[in-house]
Parts: sequence; structure tokens; C-alpha cells
Amino acid sequence: MIHVYVGPTLPPDEPLLADPAVRVLPPARHGDLFDPAIADTDTVVLLDGLYHQAAALRHKEILAALARGVRVIGAASIGALRAAELHRFGMQGVGSIFRRYLTGELTGDDEVAVGQAPDGDRQALTWPLVNLRHVLDLAEQDGIVSAATATVLLEEFRAVYYPQRTESAIRAICHRHYASALMVWLPVRRTVDPHFGDLKRLDALKALRTGRSGIEPLLQARADALHWDTPYLRRWHAHFAAEPVDGLQLPTSLRIAYQQIFDPDFPQLWHEHLDQLSRHPGDGEAEMPLAERMGRLTGNHSSPLPVHVVFRIPVDVRDENTVTRLLANESAPDRTSLARCLAANEEARRTITGFMPETVKDAEARHTLQQLWRCPTTALEDAAAARGFRGAAHALDTVKVFMAGLLDEQAQSGTEMEAASDAH
Repeated sequence: MIHVYVGPTLPPDEPLLADPAVRVLPPARHGDLFDPAIADTDTVVLLDGLYHQAAALRHKEILAALARGVRVIGAASIGALRAAELHRFGMQGVGSIFRRYLTGELTGDDEVAVGQAPDGDRQALTWPLVNLRHVLDLAEQDGIVSAATATVLLEEFRAVYYPQRTESAIRAICHRHYASALMVWLPVRRTVDPHFGDLKRLDALKALRTGRSGIEPLLQARADALHWDTPYLRRWHAHFAAEPVDGLQLPTSLRIAYQQIFDPDFPQLWHEHLDQLSRHPGDGEAEMPLAERMGRLTGNHSSPLPVHVVFRIPVDVRDENTVTRLLANESAPDRTSLARCLAANEEARRTITGFMPETVKDAEARHTLQQLWRCPTTALEDAAAARGFRGAAHALDTVKVFMAGLLDEQAQSGTEMEAASDAH
């Protein structure tokens, strides 16, 4: 499968995008390459991406995809920029724009940036500077502008902030520099070729054909040789990783968090998980039962601290065995309840100005945990560690995700009780 991230560079009806082997996706943003639909043997063609309206796709996300075997091709827009930056680590760049970034002829993000419609066909509303460069080169070849005028116009175009680089702005600059002939010549050329001067489109089409060819170049290095697997990447993966279960698309990290908060038997699961990690460590440490490791650490003396306080291990949702162990007690009603909680958050965002789970008061979250775990405030830190949280503060932040759903369930229960009372 070829996963193509495209927006204003190509229209939705572009024939090459109609290939059954092509999965067309909107412009890439932070987290998109954690999509479980992207298999290790698939190809990603990165053309367009967001970086003004949303967090941009991170370099480490691309490196992680490359390391697991995904072929990643970049061209035309942010894809060309990322390919130039990551070419020596295995990302494949295609087209003139990529080569210019690679050689340093182009340096700025604004060379390829455009203002774009927020919905619909996401068409470009402004001119990318790299296309204006190309048009000026062609106009100079046709004798429409001189080299000196082209240089002046390019500097004027560059001085305009990219979302304001509209056709009206371009016309005004040409008129101011007595180059209105440029804006007469261009429409004439486009009567013959509607895409005349669109360098980004040319490169995007080359990238799609390259993706379909299945031929990879000889790469100088591989991403799996880099030390890119950082805590940041693990947190991003935990935030974005999700798989469909029972028809629900639920984040894996929140499925585990739900069990940590609500499963009364989770402390035992967590202890068993720590024991498995001790018996099968992935960092080259000696394999041994958890009790033996604890004994070596304390010199076989009785420790005043429980195991879950000594070993505070972050949950890695990329590890299938970890996910399987920690979701051992999960039920279909649990998943349904989690989905209701997430829906309640969205409803609260729509109806309560400024609502976010993070805005829930700590005191309310603390009271909820004490009720659920049946422990006093003084025992909350230990109870949180026993459930795999870094501490009480981490548990408080986590339970806030479920607070709107809990309040919604309480309100529904109250309504049902009132209805039952009225019936009697």
C-alpha cells in the first residue's frame, strides 16, 4: 500500500491518486506516521503537511517509520524539505525542489508554504515562492522580463509573508515594477497548459510514479543505526497509537490508563508485569525474578520500600507483550465506557467555554481517586505507584481525562433513579 499525504499540491481528482493501491490522506501532521494502517513493508509519499495550523510532523517520526522498514518518499512541499534533511538516513527525495533543498540553493520553509482552504479540496489560496521562482525563470527565457527585473521581483515576492502571497499581491508587485506583462503572459501560457509553471505539481507526480515503481535507490545509511528512540518519541507513540477494537478507535494508552484507574486488581497485574520485565529485560541486564533483583539491590535485607516504588517503569505501548499483559482484565464494557468518557470530553469542549480535561481541579481529581481506590490522601502516592503511575501527580493528571464521563454517568444514574421513583 502507498500512503500519500497530499493537500493543495494536487487536486483530489488527480488520476494517479485513483490507483487502488494508493491511500489518499490529508496533509501530514504530528503523529500521523504512528497510524497502524501503515505496515512495515508499505510506502509513504509525503507531499504536503501542516505546520501553521497544527504541530508539524517530527523528524523522529519519519526515522521511526524508516527503521521499521517503511519506505518514505518526500517531494514538492514539506516532503522535499524533510527528505533533504533526512536523505542520508534513508528517506528518499524526488524532484527539483528536493535537489535544491539538498544542495542549499533553497533554505526557507516559506519557499513551499501556501495558505490553504481549511476544508473541501484544500486548494492553495496563495503562491508558493518556489513556483514564483520557476515562473520567473520561464518568463526570462521567453524574454518577458529581464534578469535584473526577475531578481527584483523575486526579492519583492519573498518579502511578502506566505499566507498573504495572493495573486492580487503578485499583480500589485508586478505593476509597481512595470512588469505587468508577466501577468498577461502567464494566463496565455496556461490556456495551453493549465499547470504551466507549477513546479510543485511536477515534483509531486514524479514522487507518485516513484512510489508505484517499487525501486529504491542505494542508501548511504539506515535510520535503524541511529539513536533516535527517545522518551519524546515513546510519549508521542503512546499519545497517538490506536487500534480499532469492537468497532471503536481507542488510543491504546488510554485503554491501559482506564484499567490503571478503574480495575481493582490492576496492582497485581502491574506486579506481574514488573516481574516479567525483570525476567526478560530488553536492556542487556541479567535475567532474574523480580524478588531476586530486589534482593540484590538491597543486599537481601528487608527494604522499607515496596517493589513498585523502587522500580517505576514507564509503559511502552509499542511492545505487544506489555499491552497484552496490562489489558488482560479489559472487557467490552470497559471499552464502551472509555468511548463514552472521550465523547463526554468532546461534548464538554463544545458546550463549556475553555474546557479541557487539564482544567479539572486537582482537589476533585484527588477525591475521585480516593473514592475509587478507597485510600486516604496519605496513601495516594503509594497507591498510584502500585498501579504503574510515576506518582500521585501523574495519576491525578490521568483521571482528569475520565472526569467528564464520570459526571455524565452520575447524572444519567440520577435521572434513572428519579424516573424509577416517579414510576412508584
